[in-house]
Amino acid sequence: MSKRDYYEVLGVERSVTEVELKKSFRRLAMKYHPDRNPDDPEAQEKFKEAKEAYEVLADAQKRAMYDQHGHAAFEGGMGGRGGAGFGDMGDIFGDIFGDIFGGGRGRARRGADLRYIMELDLEEAVFGIERTIEIPTQVNCHHCNGSGSADGKTVTCKTCHGHGRVRMQNGIFSIQQACPHCGGSGQTIEKPCRHCHGEGRLEETRKLSVRIPAGVDNGDRIRLAGQGEAGPAGAESGDLYVEVRVREHAIFQRDGNDLYCEVPIRFSQAALGAELAVPTLEGEVPITIPPETQTGQQFRLRGRGVKSVRSGRHGDLICRVVVETPVRLTKEQRELLEQLEASFVEGDAEKHMPRAKTWVDGVKQFWSRVTS
Repeated sequence: MSKRDYYEVLGVERSVTEVELKKSFRRLAMKYHPDRNPDDPEAQEKFKEAKEAYEVLADAQKRAMYDQHGHAAFEGGMGGRGGAGFGDMGDIFGDIFGDIFGGGRGRARRGADLRYIMELDLEEAVFGIERTIEIPTQVNCHHCNGSGSADGKTVTCKTCHGHGRVRMQNGIFSIQQACPHCGGSGQTIEKPCRHCHGEGRLEETRKLSVRIPAGVDNGDRIRLAGQGEAGPAGAESGDLYVEVRVREHAIFQRDGNDLYCEVPIRFSQAALGAELAVPTLEGEVPITIPPETQTGQQFRLRGRGVKSVRSGRHGDLICRVVVETPVRLTKEQRELLEQLEASFVEGDAEKHMPRAKTWVDGVKQFWSRVTS
């Protein structure tokens, strides 16, 4: 009796996505599982057929080989299909050299790596924080300890005879790959766990305590080894990567380990000079604004920035002065300003405003070039 097409077995189109494929297999597994049909040999055969089809189509490499060669891709030979195409060369040569240098029993696929985006305030990123997060993932089944077996027993795979790999002859090349029936473990399960349906994994939301070190920046990643998705049938778990996103801050802007902030001052303070207190990560510190300070002038406070998570060195805090025009003046304040303005007699104001003189001279030169 010839094998049915794997896509037909799972009731999906050849363009099916990974998510749709998994959904279809779960539906069939629930319907034909041996625990639900203990006295129905036909249902048990359909369960095995669906499981075999899913194990091939869920693996991108196996699916590509199946799409190209059909069931012959996983049998003893390729039946005179000729030489391998260029798209197969990388895998073929990798398998040949694996055989020569002792490539033995295949290993079951490890679990998938996971990514979690953690948003932090600037202070949390600078000083570090410990936070509990919730991760929806697949964990080892508690009922079978991740083995997938209801009774904890496995039997030697009849396809690979316990080697975990199968060999195919493709022209002059000898191709070896993980066994599609046992996933490379060399063992299969006769009595699948009814809770995880033989996968050894269950979906669960896990809580993890994550320590974020001081000094992390936007885009930094923290790797938690083995905290990703559990591997199938007790295989190695993947890793969890926590990626940092730092929210915008009301006062500071960060550039590497340096911090920048704007300090608004009155024009009287800019003209006469002043002593100000500016915020830093450790509290307020005084700075001196010298007389005749202009908007945009910067003051660097050494070592008042962020401590590097890698080198341990502190960055600087750069304060940029912004001269603010006063608003809602009282009558007395307006009169004082009018007196000040009147004191700048014509021809004498230029020496008090050198930038204005430079600007006026530039405008005159421009109009001279345009009109000449």
